Amino acid sequence: MGKLSAWQIIILVVIVLVIFGSARLPQVAESLGKSLKIFKREVKELREDDAAPSNPPSALPPTSSTAAPPYPTTPPVPGQMDPDNPPRSL
Repeated sequence: MGKLSAWQIIILVVIVLVIFGSARLPQVAESLGKSLKIFKREVKELREDDAAPSNPPSALPPTSSTAAPPYPTTPPVPGQMDPDNPPRSL
């Protein structure tokens, strides 16, 4: 499993020509080039995003004080029905 010899390269080129045809090879090469450009651009954007500092938590917009808290303010009383979680019927 070393380098490809000249005969192996020639055989590969002939197989590619038979499969794709000489008319279609420029289209395949063009689409491959466009795909590589898009891939490079996306990788570059990801690297720039990773290099950019993230926003500190203090930069978040303030929340309104009228919103309900994410947890109940008083514990439920045993035997009392919770209006937010009605009992499920079986």
